Amino acid sequence: MDPLSDVLRAVRLTGAYFYMVEATHPWSVLTVEAKKLVPRVHPAAEHLISYHILTSGECWGGVAGDEQILMQAGDAIVFPHGDANLLSSKQSRLADAMTLKATPERHPNTVLVGGPSSTKATFVCGFLGCDLRPFNPLLSALPRQLIARGGPGDWLSEFPRHALAESRDPKPGSETMLTRMAELMFVEVLRRHVASLGSQETGWLAGLADDVVGPALRALHERPEHAWTLPDLARAVGASRTVLIERFSSVIGIPPMQYLTQWRLQLAADQLARGSAKVAAIGARVGYESEAAFSRAFKRATGQSPSAWRSARQAG
Repeated sequence: MDPLSDVLRAVRLTGAYFYMVEATHPWSVLTVEAKKLVPRVHPAAEHLISYHILTSGECWGGVAGDEQILMQAGDAIVFPHGDANLLSSKQSRLADAMTLKATPERHPNTVLVGGPSSTKATFVCGFLGCDLRPFNPLLSALPRQLIARGGPGDWLSEFPRHALAESRDPKPGSETMLTRMAELMFVEVLRRHVASLGSQETGWLAGLADDVVGPALRALHERPEHAWTLPDLARAVGASRTVLIERFSSVIGIPPMQYLTQWRLQLAADQLARGSAKVAAIGARVGYESEAAFSRAFKRATGQSPSAWRSARQAG
């Protein structure tokens, strides 16, 4: 079991909304928080992750108000929490930036910004939608921004070229191709982030590589419906109960049995949103012995009954 793939699937990661920007020196653009753009970009999404990939030239970028990072062609910068962000041809103050309040039309639209100079930078801006509730362990483990360096022939730097070609000459299945390419781009950025984590890091992604927490996460994700107990899980990962609970809690932030409860509810929420199976059947699939117990747990976590949750998600 690959817990990262499992989480990305269950939180309904999706996105094919992007546009091209061509900027000539001097320029400075401030984008608003992604949540303000949800109604237009992805009305059914609870949360938007924004990103920019520089396709030519160089620019400075970062979370609005924080120190900017110099980006070269092929680099990608991702804002997992949808923060307002600043991009500019030189390190700029927020007060100097043009605020981009409305999202431009999606691909293959190109936005032109800047002055009369011939010094130019081009980049792709896009969004990925995902669920936040009832439980998204990935987002809480990510920093406000992720930077991934590209290079000639690198898969990441090739993404914009393929995406733009697909959008300008659409063929049957283009929407699915574009969505999958954007998702793959995000997964590649995540993999690079995981590879950069030190041994003392904490959080869900750090837990994947931990000698105790990693096997525990894989076991729970492989069999979430199993009637796990702490002793069972400790035996499965080859650790004592004390070591397991202390290590899991210190790295992930919650004990393993609490994690399992929350993850079961996320799986159930995904099944409710996607299908028409009976509430009792979904509850049983994720490890609840009765519909009543499942419904109580679900409403406690989300504030809605399973049926109301399904109605709201499928209507959106």
